[in-house]
Amino acid sequence: MATTDSGLGGLAEDRALLGRTSTAERVADILRTRIAEGFFPPGERLAEDAIGKALGVSRNTLREAFRLLTHERLLVHELNRGVFVRVLAVEDVTDIYRTRRLVECAVVRTLAEPPHPPGWLDGLDAAVSAGERAARESDWRGVSTANIHFHRELVGLAGSARTDELMRGVLAELRLAFHVVDDPRRLHQPYLVRNRRILEALRAGEREKAGLLLADYLDDSRAQLVQAYGKLVAEATS
Repeated sequence: MATTDSGLGGLAEDRALLGRTSTAERVADILRTRIAEGFFPPGERLAEDAIGKALGVSRNTLREAFRLLTHERLLVHELNRGVFVRVLAVEDVTDIYRTRRLVECAVVRTLAEPPHPPGWLDGLDAAVSAGERAARESDWRGVSTANIHFHRELVGLAGSARTDELMRGVLAELRLAFHVVDDPRRLHQPYLVRNRRILEALRAGEREKAGLLLADYLDDSRAQLVQAYGKLVAEATS
C-alpha cells in the first residue's frame, strides 16, 4: 500500500514548521505526528519522492528522518520494497502496556507532596475536557488524541524531559494498534470518566487512590486492546 493523498495532504502546510533550520529531527517530528494521528496507517509504504517534495527536504534528510523513526519502532525498512509504517505484533501491544504501567504508575506514586504550584493540573484538565468535548461531537479520533494527551500530561507531572521523550515514543507506537482496531468508540469512550476520576483524585491530593485507579485503567485497557487486536491479527494470518 503506497502513500495516500490523505497522508500527503497536510505535509505542504507542515513544511512551514521546518523554518530555516530544516533538520532530520524536525522532519521526524512531523512524520511521527502524522503517523500517530493515523494519516499514515500501519502497513502503508512511505513514498520517498512524494514526501520529500511535499516537505521540501532533500532525500538524505528524509532518509535520516526515516532512520530515526525506524529506531523508534514506528517504521520498518523492507529490502527492495521501501519504508513502511510498522504493523505491531500482539506481543508488542502487551509490552507497551507493561512499560506504560511501570512508568505512569511510578510517576503518580512519586509526585511531590502538596502544596503544588498554581495550575499544575491545567494540562491534565484540558486533556480531559478535550476528550469529553470530542465524545459529545462523536469525534472518536479526537477522543483518542485527547486520551493520549492525557497520559502525556500525566507523565509530564514528573518534570523529566527523558521520561517525556520515552513516553512520546511509547504512546506513538501504541497508536499503531489503535488505528488497526476499527472500533474507536468502544476503545476510548469508557475511559473518559476514568480520566476524570484520576484527575479529581490528584486534585484532592489522593496519590494512592489515583495510582490504583490508573493501574486498573491500564490493565483493563490492555486486556481490551489485546483481545480486539489479537482477533484481527489472527484473522489476517489465517
